[in-house]
Amino acid sequence: MKKLAIAVTIAAGLGIGSLASVQAKLPPAAPMSDADKATKAAKEAAAKTKEAEDNTKAQDKAVANYKKNKGVVEPKAAKASAASTSGKK
Repeated sequence: MKKLAIAVTIAAGLGIGSLASVQAKLPPAAPMSDADKATKAAKEAAAKTKEAEDNTKAQDKAVANYKKNKGVVEPKAAKASAASTSGKK
């Protein structure tokens, strides 16, 4: 009986602790200084520029791939051998 009471007490404590931690509020973040704002803006601008460059490279690669594979034509040797063997029986 004593073991059951200990287990119930521990379970209740964990439940109450869990509920309290869910309801707790974090303190507000410290305001950013002007230097921090400038650094963040510079990082965002650099990331945006890099993303634009990567997008341009991907588009160029897609265009080159399309142009390369646009007119898929069978090799002439394959056509000639197929035509020459189809007439013979």
